[in-house]
Amino acid sequence: MPPIQRLYNACKTSFTTNGPVSEEALEKVRALLDKIKPSDLGLEQEAQLVRQWNGPMHERNGNSHSLPPIKYLHLHECDSFSIGIFCMPPSSVIPLHNHPGMTVLSKLLYGTLYVRSYDWVDFPVPTVSSQVRPAKLVKDMEVTAPCGTTVLYPTSGGNIHCFKAISPCAIFDILSPPYSSEDGRHCTYFRRSPMKDLPGILQMDGVTVSDIAWLEEFQPPDNFVIRRGVYRGPVIRT
Repeated sequence: MPPIQRLYNACKTSFTTNGPVSEEALEKVRALLDKIKPSDLGLEQEAQLVRQWNGPMHERNGNSHSLPPIKYLHLHECDSFSIGIFCMPPSSVIPLHNHPGMTVLSKLLYGTLYVRSYDWVDFPVPTVSSQVRPAKLVKDMEVTAPCGTTVLYPTSGGNIHCFKAISPCAIFDILSPPYSSEDGRHCTYFRRSPMKDLPGILQMDGVTVSDIAWLEEFQPPDNFVIRRGVYRGPVIRT
């Protein structure tokens, strides 16, 4: 049985419309995703090219219009979970975005990626604009494949995150339950608020919380494009 089929079968028994049935079930999916390689997904050629990649010939000076678009390879979606792969060219960015009420398993298949993630801080902010919310920094680092699977929970683990591709790279994502505007799971994009004098440290119930960023909703720029790519790996039997 192809590894992707085994992973799909585990997802089918582990996820419901409310997310993972248990922590054990989630761990079973994570263990299988940990073993997935680019060659299991028809991406061996792309992964091979990354191994020979020596970096850009010159800096693009922010001319992002010339960047090839990010591609999304759709593998499966049902009411309980979705499976897909984001293929990112170097210097491309997926802006800060959330996964409301969702559990996300994410694995870098090949390449190097810069990741920054946050979780909301439940803090009353009557004196600050209602447009901004405090969030605590969870991760701010470069990640290179091969590496383990990351799990983001609805309120922990870095549910709000952004990616910047250092080299060509691919991210395998399982979302449970998937995005659904009808069910209130809409993908919202954020940025750090340009407002001045917002505290970087908060006192909550006598505890000091540092690394605070104040986030506000925003519309990504017009040149942020995700196109549908073609999945060339083994067919999943549903």
